[in-house]
Amino acid sequence: MKRKSLSAAKKTLNFYLTKLKDPQIQKLYKLFSKNLASLNISNKKIMIGVSGGADSLSVLFFSKCYALKQKIKLYPVIIDHKLRKESTNEAKDLKHKLKKNFKIECKILSKKNSKIDKNIQSYARDLRYDLFIKECAKNNISNLLLGHHKDDLIENFFIRFLRGSGLKGLVSFDKNVSNLNGINIIRPFLSIPKKELDIINRKTFGFFVEDPTNNNDKFLRTRIRKLIKNLNKDGLNFNKFYLTLKNLSKSDQVIEYFVEKNVLENSKYFDKDKKIILSQSFFNNPEEIILRSFTQVLQKISKKKNYPRGKKVVGLLDSLKFSDKKVKLTLSGCIIEKISDSVIIYQEK
Repeated sequence: MKRKSLSAAKKTLNFYLTKLKDPQIQKLYKLFSKNLASLNISNKKIMIGVSGGADSLSVLFFSKCYALKQKIKLYPVIIDHKLRKESTNEAKDLKHKLKKNFKIECKILSKKNSKIDKNIQSYARDLRYDLFIKECAKNNISNLLLGHHKDDLIENFFIRFLRGSGLKGLVSFDKNVSNLNGINIIRPFLSIPKKELDIINRKTFGFFVEDPTNNNDKFLRTRIRKLIKNLNKDGLNFNKFYLTLKNLSKSDQVIEYFVEKNVLENSKYFDKDKKIILSQSFFNNPEEIILRSFTQVLQKISKKKNYPRGKKVVGLLDSLKFSDKKVKLTLSGCIIEKISDSVIIYQEK
């Protein structure tokens, strides 16, 4: 390596290590590094979702520190949704600023979109994860870091509550690590409020990109955010809410235990034929156990990435339950046949 390159590398290292001496930054870095160390990252590569917000930039800063210390390769990714005409230039500006000022090379991912008139934020979320997962697979990366924080827990709870989600939907965000298509989705700061990450951002990179949709009441998340602010004025206690969420999560774990037990004891998988046979006992359980168990076995057989909504599964289960005759139905790329007291599930040809 040339002397000039060595000098630049040393300067970069000193910037990050000097920032880590700040007590507040050091405290959160210890939490961050503890969460990552517990994963025992095998291939030494981590993808970081970089939105340009203060929270994602804080995660990027800590990831860079961790990479320098642990000799892990970072793969920062910026998603350009192309849902606003300014988004492409914003993505390019963010990439340029991070490279020039902080020696972080990002890749911009995008997809040409048709016009989306409704459920824009839901579409944007699905697009983000789709691009993340495909890029992870292409580069043999099994760990994706995101900047979600404690405030996101409350926002997602209310959003899903208003959409009629069940217990699993209400608490499904309450996990530091979840798995999506074989990729670990890591949220190291779910226990940290946004205001703390804002402070970290000001003390480190010192800039962030303002998303104009955050102030647009057209979007449900924006309206929920304002509702929460008003509830805070009326005494909404974040710590009590978080405790409630944890208690709901424990109840969900109990249900999951019986779901796994039901699948293990009352279904049989045939790997050669790629089919599952469910016994009558599979359906001799409370409705929620049956619903989750059935969804799980569908996911095992189905080739599709997107699994059916609960409403469709409930309708199919009702058809099976109330028919004494032989029934043959299709859902999520699967054929479901009821023959006598058994149900057979296999892939559509």
